[in-house]
Amino acid sequence: MIEDTMTLLSLLGRIMRYFLLRPETLFLLCISLALWSYFFHTDEVKTIVKSSRDAVKMVKGKVAEIMQNDKFGGLDILDAEFSKTWEFKSNNVAVYSIQGRRDHMEDRFEVVTDIVNKSHPSIFGIFDGHGGEAAADFAKAHLSEALRQQLLSYDREKEKEKDEKEHSDGLSYPSILEQQILALDRDMLDKLSAVYNEAGTTCLVALLSDKELTVANVGDSRGVLCDKDGNAIALSHDHKPYQLKERKRIKKAGGFISFNGSWRVQGILAMSRSLGDYPLKNLNVVIPDPDIMTFDLDKLQPEFMILASDGLWDAFSNEEAIRFIKERLDEPHFGAKSIVLQSFYRGCPDNITVMVVKFKGAGGKATEQ
Repeated sequence: MIEDTMTLLSLLGRIMRYFLLRPETLFLLCISLALWSYFFHTDEVKTIVKSSRDAVKMVKGKVAEIMQNDKFGGLDILDAEFSKTWEFKSNNVAVYSIQGRRDHMEDRFEVVTDIVNKSHPSIFGIFDGHGGEAAADFAKAHLSEALRQQLLSYDREKEKEKDEKEHSDGLSYPSILEQQILALDRDMLDKLSAVYNEAGTTCLVALLSDKELTVANVGDSRGVLCDKDGNAIALSHDHKPYQLKERKRIKKAGGFISFNGSWRVQGILAMSRSLGDYPLKNLNVVIPDPDIMTFDLDKLQPEFMILASDGLWDAFSNEEAIRFIKERLDEPHFGAKSIVLQSFYRGCPDNITVMVVKFKGAGGKATEQ
């Protein structure tokens, strides 16, 4: 008798598992519970639905208000999301910079125009610091002034030797940039190593004159130019540890690169050249040597150029950035603010700084400052 009872219970258990635990049965059970809730708790359900609808209408109304009041996408009201923002506007130059999702703001920029008179080149700089703000602050404070003094001296000598094709001292815009950047790095290392400050920075600097654009780069900040046909012309090339030339140099110096989310020198630095970074400089695995490129403005007839920290280039390709800015040159910041905020909303985790410099007309000469 007991065995028959156990057998019957076992059979009932199997039947319940087979029918009650099937997906179809569970689905029907959920539907039944929902119908029961609706018919026996109609007021409560309607209250919840009404509250949800009111919330959606409120959000839609707010978005509509933002879009109506801000013709550039309603982004101004969102600036409060950023811990720190900087902006600059002067005639043909606009800069927009945000701290973004980082705990600290380590980007810096510099704009120097009207050096005594308009015949002298303008100076534009982007410095993306890492390991602290000290290196970027040092570069911003000292490089432009050193370049300014050297350029004034160079132009005075050039006036005296107008008929000579080359100066007796061999100076030129590229050589001046190289000398001053390397001198800046030496001074920075002396100062920061004395207090055991391991900070470093990129250095992207452009000298703009009527006929010529000269760009020097150390690190992974980047410059791009829009020519007369709307093409993206690279003004610099990133210095990354995985590049063959850089990898060979690092290995020859006794160093190594490793991957930890990105390729890094000695497992530390995600670029192969920088200013500062004295511990890696002591190992000779990171160097300050700039790559320098010169561009004929009469030939290119450019419309504008973009100089930016790598926060932008994490979210935009060169070509995409050029197209984006080209469509927004009539905005107050020449599109710099819009592209910075767009980079942020695409998920960029870094500080983001973008400088847009507009050129004058089809002749490709620098815009009047």
